[in-house]
Amino acid sequence: MTDDTVGQRQRIVLKLSGEALASSASDETIDAAAVEQLAREIAETRDSLDLELAVMVGGGNIWRGTTGAGAGMDRATSDTMGMLGTVINALALQDALEQHGQATRVLSAVQMAEVAEPYIRRRAIRHLEKGRVVVFAAGMGNPYFTTDTSAALRAAEIEAVLLCKGTHGGVDGVYSADPRLDPTATRYDEVSFMEVVSKDLRVMDLTAITFCKDNGLPIRVFDLMEPGNIRKALSGESIGTLVR
Repeated sequence: MTDDTVGQRQRIVLKLSGEALASSASDETIDAAAVEQLAREIAETRDSLDLELAVMVGGGNIWRGTTGAGAGMDRATSDTMGMLGTVINALALQDALEQHGQATRVLSAVQMAEVAEPYIRRRAIRHLEKGRVVVFAAGMGNPYFTTDTSAALRAAEIEAVLLCKGTHGGVDGVYSADPRLDPTATRYDEVSFMEVVSKDLRVMDLTAITFCKDNGLPIRVFDLMEPGNIRKALSGESIGTLVR
């Protein structure tokens, strides 16, 4: 988000990992309390700020395509299973958001008319203009692509000004090394796309990073699980790390 966008109605994509919806205290793949907390913060932020918000959800709490591929499963089949996992997460988030009075639509890249609308770019934009939160499900509908890359693609398609990448596990931005393994690791307040690539910084997958670079789409990386951080990130506060 840059100075020249201030004052305009912001359109932002928030990327949530599937693990953020899971419980750290049990083996539940979807924890109702975790989903409720995220939904409450998203709904309150959307209600109080003049912005249009879309959310891309991952599916790692249910299934990871690379996990099945590593065990000998056909990669395309395994990735498709992961895409279906994101639909489950999207429906859980939709229900929780609507419990907080926030109109929400799930748009799936894989056709399943009984449970979600098909992803159509103009339809997504129209929902956003009407004040609805749009939840993107099933990635981009193709195997071999992560939901990070899907979030970057959807953000560019709907002409978002910012992609917010919410992390979990206590990492609150982009570091010079993994802070959980290296106590000397330092956090960047701002870093360029070229530095991310040249220093092999773990922000998002390389495809997503290069796509955002080529399309001039800044990324805000922040700790999703800290209460109040969603509002701070979406309102443009300088938390976490800005990649641009």
